[in-house]
Amino acid sequence: QVQLVESGGGLVQAGDSLRLSCAASGGTFSRLAMGWFRQTPGKERELVAAHSRISSSTSYADSVKGRFTVSRDNGKNTLDLQMNSLKPEDTAVYYCAASSRYNLPIVTRLYDTWGQGIQVTVSS
Repeated sequence: QVQLVESGGGLVQAGDSLRLSCAASGGTFSRLAMGWFRQTPGKERELVAAHSRISSSTSYADSVKGRFTVSRDNGKNTLDLQMNSLKPEDTAVYYCAASSRYNLPIVTRLYDTWGQGIQVTVSS
């Protein structure tokens, strides 16, 4: 059973950068498609970025394209999200997720393992 643990969240000011990291254990990381999602109160969880399990293909939400970069290190079993030029609307709980069955899933229902989430707050 894969377990995911996020780290790196916190409080920053608009325009700052932050790097989230997700450490995976208990499975074969290289066989997993990985994603970052975020959620704010009263809203559905939405995709931020996804990384393919068999190639370097990635997918981003339009709202973060050009500002966020997702990367993975299969040797260290980690998935990172580099967030630059942060905006107050990026404030959310960020979740790391893994999918064992799909290559580059972009919706929540295609992921089967989730981290506990980590808060990111961007002040104006």
